[in-house]
Amino acid sequence: MHGLGNDFVVIDARESSLPAMTPAIARALANRRTGIGCDQLILLQPSQTHAFRMRIFNADGGEVEACGNASRAVALLHGEPATIETGGGPITLEPMARGARVDMGKPRFEWDAIPLAYAMDTAAMPVGWETLDAPMAVNVGNPHVIFFVGDCDAIPLDVLGPVIEHDALFPERVNVNVASIAGPDHLKLRVWERGVGLTLACGTGACATAVAAIWRGLVNSPVRVTLPGGDLEIAWERGGTILMSGPATESFRGSFNWDDFASGAVA
Repeated sequence: MHGLGNDFVVIDARESSLPAMTPAIARALANRRTGIGCDQLILLQPSQTHAFRMRIFNADGGEVEACGNASRAVALLHGEPATIETGGGPITLEPMARGARVDMGKPRFEWDAIPLAYAMDTAAMPVGWETLDAPMAVNVGNPHVIFFVGDCDAIPLDVLGPVIEHDALFPERVNVNVASIAGPDHLKLRVWERGVGLTLACGTGACATAVAAIWRGLVNSPVRVTLPGGDLEIAWERGGTILMSGPATESFRGSFNWDDFASGAVA
């Protein structure tokens, strides 16, 4: 499945158990040359508290807390409204005619909720990397840092993204967003995604960036966020939850032999 080109292998284990997923197996399945190939591997499992549980593994095998585009894809797959369990907290899914609406919960702004290595003002962080400085940090189930620039396409995000992602300031690493103001309710965005790299779209990045822009008074809600893969709509009011709406698509269904990937050797 994919959301605006941000693609996923979705394994539905809600009604049939599977052997334990490991970083090596996730990495092997995500490999675009020797596996199935994806930005994220999504594993659906039973939950004791919600409709089901969604686990998310990045292409590098690391398990992460949230993925907005995958949430819309899972909503499309599930086919009816539901509240599900994720590592970043419960989220509510609602399928729509051309995709889904997801309630991503409330954003967090506290420095230790991002988390950062030490206390600072997350609304205007007194740090910078070459041409990028004074970002805002927001946790929307996973950690994001957002830079507002004149032209986000002019930023060498393939170079600066990994530097910022792995900076010691971010003990759990971080997703890096560079955004430009395209109108009173319109943002243009590029994202370096933690454990993945440059992506066509990042749902949580769109949420975090819209929240940061609204917080700073740069745009009004709802916000259209244009990513390389297409547009998302993000609505948020201070003190409330984030509503993300956008398309999701099933690309194909298939099967594989678990034993072929169990060692992770193909990666």
